[in-house]
Amino acid sequence: MNLDLCYLSARECLNRFRRGSLSPVELLDALIERAEALEPRINAFSFTYFEEAREQAKRAERAWRNGTARPLEGIPVAIKDEPMIEGRPTTNGSLLLEGYVADYTDPLPQRLQDAGAIIHARTTTPEFSMSLATWSTLWGVTRNPWNPSCTPGGSSGGAAAALAAGTTILASGSDIAGSIRIPAALTGTVGFKAPWGRVPEVYPWNRESFAQSGGLARSVGDMILMQNVIAGPHPYDLCSLPAYTLPERQASIAGMRIALCPDLGIFAVDPEVRQALAGAAEALRDLGADVEVVNLDWPDEAGRVIMQHLMFQAGSVFHEQLGDDIPMDKLTSYAREIVEGRAEVSFEDEKAGWRIADTMLRELQDKVFLAGFDALVCPTMATTRIPADYDQTHDVLTVDGRQADGVTGLCLTYPFNILNRFPVLSVPVGAGANHVPIGMQIVAPSYDDATAFRIAGDLEHVLPPPFAAGRRPILS
Repeated sequence: MNLDLCYLSARECLNRFRRGSLSPVELLDALIERAEALEPRINAFSFTYFEEAREQAKRAERAWRNGTARPLEGIPVAIKDEPMIEGRPTTNGSLLLEGYVADYTDPLPQRLQDAGAIIHARTTTPEFSMSLATWSTLWGVTRNPWNPSCTPGGSSGGAAAALAAGTTILASGSDIAGSIRIPAALTGTVGFKAPWGRVPEVYPWNRESFAQSGGLARSVGDMILMQNVIAGPHPYDLCSLPAYTLPERQASIAGMRIALCPDLGIFAVDPEVRQALAGAAEALRDLGADVEVVNLDWPDEAGRVIMQHLMFQAGSVFHEQLGDDIPMDKLTSYAREIVEGRAEVSFEDEKAGWRIADTMLRELQDKVFLAGFDALVCPTMATTRIPADYDQTHDVLTVDGRQADGVTGLCLTYPFNILNRFPVLSVPVGAGANHVPIGMQIVAPSYDDATAFRIAGDLEHVLPPPFAAGRRPILS
């Protein structure tokens, strides 16, 4: 196996395809060999389509020779086992969907396929994508390539684990409370939660204002490449945003003002995460940015807002799709909590959440964006020490001496699903003592995606790359 091929960027793969120094078939074979060696331990793939992918890679090879290659021609991409792909099983990690075969394709995988990407695998997800750790009764436990005793995060955990393990070049995810950014942080990859509507969906998830599909990659440049393929309006999504293209080249961040908030005012954060964030802040200062600490005074009720919204909205969708007689004994503990919790949440509760969200918005705007800052940076996760089989319904972790429960205590991501118009990138800025990476969120003004990528791109050039030769996960 040529391990270096497995960790090539998508951009470098395309350059080599163009020059004829690398074949899409050669690249795919390296990834397949890597997956066959590691999958029993990492468990990032729910389905594989290796033989069909090889035929597509041969067609991609001919397209590059003939000058008919599309923007992502021949790039292997692993698709989360959540969006529909016509003729393919989609389980979303649930025994209740085992054997279900989709009769249509969702916009995100369709756009990747139309751009020439090759779907060689589906990636594992917790049941109904409703946990910060990726395990399910159907697929078992997915493990972090950097430390298999720890989770790669969720719910797009299989996607991030595959990227970190070198078994795919690009991967897709979705984010309703941090499900792209959480696994990106814990695997040293880049994950982007775009403003709501930037990447189109179809019913019912196009109406879920906290949710946004998107991508994960091993570099900022690859994330730009993928985002520009999947973003843009869709004729069947009334909530999709107008066309928006991220620039391939970004200006320097010198002169920018960046607000730094290590805890968002409501989280306990491990000292090693704070230290990594401080190091990233110094790197930003070295690049010419003015970085200042800002203290946000957000209400503690923010955690309640995200959980009751998931129960009110997602719980309702599950009842609609699965019927009222859902066999609760077949659900995981965390999925059951969401489905059963729907009956306890009223529309008045949801409206109360709107008021809290507006309070959070005013605080963010007044102290950051209306105060003249170009962006906010904060941790993605409060800790790296989350077991692979962590159950958010009853397992309790301690963070900096305080009890931290589930999504609401461990993930600094969900406030930006509540405040869903802000683009947020998670980028790697270090690693914990357990070798699990540490991520930092870059929050840009509403709908200003390019600013987040501008900061991330400059920072990437001065921080040690997680996947350079000699720094990759060590797996037997």
